[in-house]
Amino acid sequence: MNEALAASAFQNAIETYKQDFGTFFLARLLGLEITYTEDTCVVEMPVRDFEFNPQGSLHGGVIATILDISMGHLLNRQVGPGATLDLNVQYLKAARSGRLTATGSFIRKGRQICFLRSELKGDDGDLIASATSTWKVI
Repeated sequence: MNEALAASAFQNAIETYKQDFGTFFLARLLGLEITYTEDTCVVEMPVRDFEFNPQGSLHGGVIATILDISMGHLLNRQVGPGATLDLNVQYLKAARSGRLTATGSFIRKGRQICFLRSELKGDDGDLIASATSTWKVI
C-alpha cells in the first residue's frame, strides 16, 4: 500500500471537506469528482491501492458507495433529499487501476418513492458493477 498517498488523501479530506453534497468527508477521501447532466449524475474516481481488499482489487464496499452516491446525489438534485431503502449491487469485474465512472439515472420518479440505477465502468468502458436502488423522498 502506498502509505504516503493514503496519508495525503486523508489529510486533504480533513482540510477540504464540507458537510454538503459533493464535498462531504468520504467524497473527499475517495477523490470523487461529481458532475451532472440533465438526466444523470456522473461520479468519477481514481482507483488507489489503499482502497483495496485483501485480494488486491477495489473493495466492494467502495464500489457500492460510489454507486450509491451517484444515485443519491441525482435524487437530491432533481427531487430533493432522500434515504436509501434498498440497494442491490451486481459485481461483474475486479477494478485494480485507472479511473472509474459511475453514472446514476432514474428508473421511475414518484412523489414519495423513487427508483434509480447506476453503472460503474472502467477506463476501457468495461462494466465493473451495476446497481439498482429504492429511495424514500424526505
